[in-house]
Amino acid sequence: MTDSAGLLAAVAAALPEDEQAIAVAVSGGGDSLALLHLAHLVGARVHAVTVDHGLRAGAAAEVALVARHCADWGIPHQVLVWDHGGQIAGNLMAAARTARYALMADWARGAGVGTVWLAHTADDQAEGFLMALARGAGLDGLSGMRADWRADGARFARPLLAVSRQALRDHLTRAGIAWAEDPSNTNDRFTRARIRKALAVLEPLGLGAAQLAQSVQHLATARAALDQTLAGWATDHVQTVAGLLRIERAAFAALPGEQRRRLLLAGLRWLNRAEYPPRGADQARFLASLAQGRGATLQGVRAKVTPRAIVLMREGRAVLGVTARPGSLWDGRWRVAGPFPERADLRALGAAGLALRPDWRDAALPRDALLTAPAVWCGEALIAVPLLDAAQGWTCEYVGEFRLFVLSH
Repeated sequence: MTDSAGLLAAVAAALPEDEQAIAVAVSGGGDSLALLHLAHLVGARVHAVTVDHGLRAGAAAEVALVARHCADWGIPHQVLVWDHGGQIAGNLMAAARTARYALMADWARGAGVGTVWLAHTADDQAEGFLMALARGAGLDGLSGMRADWRADGARFARPLLAVSRQALRDHLTRAGIAWAEDPSNTNDRFTRARIRKALAVLEPLGLGAAQLAQSVQHLATARAALDQTLAGWATDHVQTVAGLLRIERAAFAALPGEQRRRLLLAGLRWLNRAEYPPRGADQARFLASLAQGRGATLQGVRAKVTPRAIVLMREGRAVLGVTARPGSLWDGRWRVAGPFPERADLRALGAAGLALRPDWRDAALPRDALLTAPAVWCGEALIAVPLLDAAQGWTCEYVGEFRLFVLSH
């Protein structure tokens, strides 16, 4: 697929059937600008959204370039700024990616945008495959990026995973559209830049981006089959109650080992919304504890073993200090609406808060669930517990059905 007609057909086929507005995440690079232009040409109701991470001096010029193209094409353009205060702990690229998706999700929900499109290509799939191979990854790591998923209450999609990077640049060249090049793409300090150079060496051996991307697709098909089977199993054997997962213990023990591992990883990520799973050795210790009938904690999630069930819940310490303003997701999982007073915020109910609500026993909700559920506070004053106070106009929704989470993560 190298000509513009083929690209247009691929983009048109990816448009949502309900004709909701879409947004394209546009950095100013060739891939994202090409996707935006193609979406414009096929007549989509399209917005452009650019995240300024405030990390590179050249970012402002790239934002201005996107703004000029959007003005020429009559496309609404929103710039989102990551306010990190200059202090970023840990992996910079991972922190920036997490912030980028969270900002876009918040904006998309407020703007009535149905899907945010990302311009990852077959080349990105191939590069990611080699990076995962270098880490000794298994099926999940080697089966590439997801074509679509939901996060923070928004839908994201990658409609160009079968398209080469060069085809998109050829389209821009034919259309006379200028784009920016991110200098990190050729900076050998970054693993991905070194991998790109390695791919150029592998190409004559028949191991180019197109061939590797095809293998990634085969692996993704295998992973999808496993996930489909597991999601069906979860429908029959897993219950969700107020943010807890209750897994039938006998049925879980009868699962093949790999499916037990996959189910627990899905449960962990459903509860902690972590971008990456825990290390393999930590997974093995967690599974071994449960097999021996002992509770365990991992990555902010606590498991309790009863004679009939394994119950997964958010660990109390993991939500200490987690706050959110009205209208935002709390702990990446809960959406709360209701009569918020001025200066109120959302924090975990905790043991102290639960002691202030002795009526909780009338609600038939597990104590463990309430301890790590969101509550409305004004300073030290407990205003409401939305899971208990529906009669007072409060709603409390856990974002993401577990079965769908198994399929998409």
